[in-house]
This record gives sequence, C-alpha cells and structure tokens, in this order.
Amino acid sequence: MNGNRIVFKVNLAFMSKAFRKILHIDMDAFYAAVEQRDNPKLMGKPLAVGGSKERGVVAAASYEARKFGVKSAMPSSIAYRKCPQLIFVKPRFEAYKEASQQIREVFEEYTDLVEPLSLDEAYLDVTENKFDMEFAMDIATEIKQKIKEKTGLTASAGISYNKFLAKIASDYNKPDGFYVITPSMAEKFIEKLPIEKFFGVGKVTAKKMHLKGIFTGENLKRKSEQQLSQWFGKAGSYYYNISRGVDNRIVNPNRIRKSLGAERTYETDITTNEEMVENINQVADILIKRIEKAGGAGKSLTLKVKYSDFKQITRSKTRQDVLTDKQIRSIALDLLKVIPDIDKGIRLVGLQTANFAQENKDVFLEQLEFKF
Repeated sequence: MNGNRIVFKVNLAFMSKAFRKILHIDMDAFYAAVEQRDNPKLMGKPLAVGGSKERGVVAAASYEARKFGVKSAMPSSIAYRKCPQLIFVKPRFEAYKEASQQIREVFEEYTDLVEPLSLDEAYLDVTENKFDMEFAMDIATEIKQKIKEKTGLTASAGISYNKFLAKIASDYNKPDGFYVITPSMAEKFIEKLPIEKFFGVGKVTAKKMHLKGIFTGENLKRKSEQQLSQWFGKAGSYYYNISRGVDNRIVNPNRIRKSLGAERTYETDITTNEEMVENINQVADILIKRIEKAGGAGKSLTLKVKYSDFKQITRSKTRQDVLTDKQIRSIALDLLKVIPDIDKGIRLVGLQTANFAQENKDVFLEQLEFKF
C-alpha cells in the first residue's frame, strides 16, 4: 500500500492534467457480511444467503464458505455438497438496503459523481471533490474507514484513471482490499492480467478467446481491432481498447435502468399448469411492486423457467408502449402457453421487464433483480 502511495503521488501532477481520478468501491461479501454483523453467532462460519441445502440458489457466500468453492449464483444443493457445514439464511433485503443507503451517504460526502452498479458497489469520480483533497487514494482510505465506522462492514477500493482499471483494482486484494493502478503501471499490469480477470469477459467469451490463443492481456493486445470485431462483434472494439488501458466511459450518476425483474426458486417442483398460473401471478405481483417503486416500466416482458434438470428457457414479447400492470399479468400468462414440458418439473419461475422508457434515479437502493 505504501509503495502504491508513493507511485501515485509522483504521477499525480501528470494525472491531474490528463487523467480522471476514479474509485471503484466494492463491499466484501455484502449480504453475508450484513448477516454476520447482525448475528454474531454466524461470525467466522461458512454462510450462504439464499436457498437451502435441498433447493434454491446462493445469492451470496461468506469468505469462510468461499474457501470450499461456494459461490454466488451456485445451486444451493451443490454448495451444500461442497461444504456440508454450510449455514443457509434467508435474504433480508430491507437490511441490505439500509446498509446500502448508509454507504451511499458516505460516498456523497466526497462527490456527487457516484454511479451505483448495485446495492454493494459503485464508481466515484473524485477528480474534483468536496474537500479539495489532492490524492484519490487518501479519499479511498477515508471512505473505507467511514464505512467501517458507520456500518461495521468492510469495503475494497480500487483507484485508477478509468472505470475498467478501477474495477480490476478493487478486486485485486479482497477482502478489505486497497490497490492503485497508475498510468505508468497500467501497461505492464494489463499485459500480465489473465483474460478471465478482465471486466466484461465472461466464461463463454474467455473460452472463445482461449481458442484464439488469447490467455493474457498481452495476447489480447497483439490482436487487431478488426480481428477482435470479427470474432466478438461490437465488443471487439471494447476489448481492443481496454487491452491498451483505454476506457473513456464517464462516471454517470444518472444511469438508465435497462431491466427490472423478479424470480422465485421453489422447494418442490411445479408440475401442473394450474400451479404455474398461480406462481406466475405471484411473481408478477412482486415485479409490479418493484416497477411502482422504480417509477418507470419497460415495453417488453420475458418469462424465464428453469426445469428440475437445470435446463432453462425464456420466452418474450414486446409492445410499442410501456406495459401496464394488467398487460404484464396478461402477457405473462400468454407466454406460459408456449412453455413446453411443465410436467417434467419446474424449479424456478422469473419475469423481467426491459426496454425502459424512463431513467432510474435511485438504482443504488433498488437492486435490479432480487432472487428468492
């Protein structure tokens, strides 16, 4: 940390003229950490938020659970096999939103340029800040300390001159991490970075890149923009630029909501059309309430179902106008009619509306999709 401080300050004069100062703050195992904070008996134990040892999906895992290979979005039955001593707790989203609001208040002490990505992470542009602090890493240090004092939770901070590198940096020394990537460090840092660590490169894309001989940032940098665009479409230009440390995206405090959804995983498989109708209506009720809170609705609706064998299908419909509550319910049931093989057993039902007509002005307090 001290080494990074020296390098960062040496380069600051250059950065202040040509570069932004961007922070990415990411809470450590946020849901699980809130549960452990509120129930000291859970401290130090492998914990999963969401699901049960029989059914469901892990929404978050404590670091004690991660040592056994338990991850978020993992079927809880698999998580239990990996860690038989795993403790499952039900999500308490009101508690997470309350903590998230406290964290947001800390951010806004320093800058109004806060771009939340979810309840537990956000970008901050502190190039100009409310305390006229010269060094971005000093701001990050204070933010981490204040979050700890105010919420009892730890955060990891990444500091750099653009969003891509700041996000990479925040994940570098988790938990309770702190890392700086300066302009002079960026080229060598990116060249050595495994392609799986690049933000925006998922598992499927990483496999495609491996087939093209791309395993590190250096390999990626050797490919032309034309090649990458041929292989990866519109994302090709993004990969070309980030391999060179270029990311001109601004920190946008007024991000437009792209989607809003709700889904439920069931303890017992649904096997009849009547049960599906009942449960789709229940999920629609949840979605409609979230739309009301968000203050805007989409023009398209997608029904997602996951079978007992974990195979998943989706069916969608789009209208020219924003969907009303009545239309959401009606379209959801229409989409059900083209869902095959219900008798095989359905373990999950989800609805998502997209193609929003309004800006979402409070995305930080409303996670885009809660999972049950």
